[in-house]
Amino acid sequence: MQKTLRIHRVLALSIAGALFAAGASQAQAQAVTQGTAPAAAAGAPAAPASTTSKLDRSDRKVLEMMAEANIAEINAGKLALTKASNPEVKAYAQRMVDEHTKSLAEVQALAQAKGVELPKESNVKHKAKESMLKALSGNIFDRTYVKQSGRRDHRVTHEQLRDNMDKIKDPDIKALAMKMRPVVEQHLLAADELIAKTARGATGTAGTPGNDTSTATGKEPIPNKK
Repeated sequence: MQKTLRIHRVLALSIAGALFAAGASQAQAQAVTQGTAPAAAAGAPAAPASTTSKLDRSDRKVLEMMAEANIAEINAGKLALTKASNPEVKAYAQRMVDEHTKSLAEVQALAQAKGVELPKESNVKHKAKESMLKALSGNIFDRTYVKQSGRRDHRVTHEQLRDNMDKIKDPDIKALAMKMRPVVEQHLLAADELIAKTARGATGTAGTPGNDTSTATGKEPIPNKK
């Protein structure tokens, strides 16, 4: 009789324990569903903060423009170092490679700090110009390189920096644009000086000796058909 009572008591305790555990599990599940679960334990790693840039779209475009302009001048300068025949043109090309490489590094560093991804190569327009330059040689190459990359492209970049200066909202980007603008202006003036020196008596595979009036008109020389 006593043995039977002990068995009943053990069974009752087991049932009560099972019911308690089930109740606790149900309460925890409800807490999770309702968003009332306890906070994570102290020392648990927090979710990383978002690094998405908060830059204005126009400021991003200015950074991209500065990067593209530098890349184009670097590529054209490297090409001129291999194809130019005039030592002064080669010296100008080396200056463009050196100074635009430095400028590009500054643009890239700022873009990385601001969370902006920049283009890594020339755009379609500049690639077409590079292809055109590759087809030239001799003095024709020299004059076309200086007029296109030296004068025209620097003039466009200078105007873009000038026109966007008052629109730039980020102070760091504005400071870099202000730093880059006089450098571009110096390159433009140096190109004008070279054009004046190489305006006459040019020869090359794309042309014949003769006067070059493109300095006055601002147009690139048109190769003669053979």
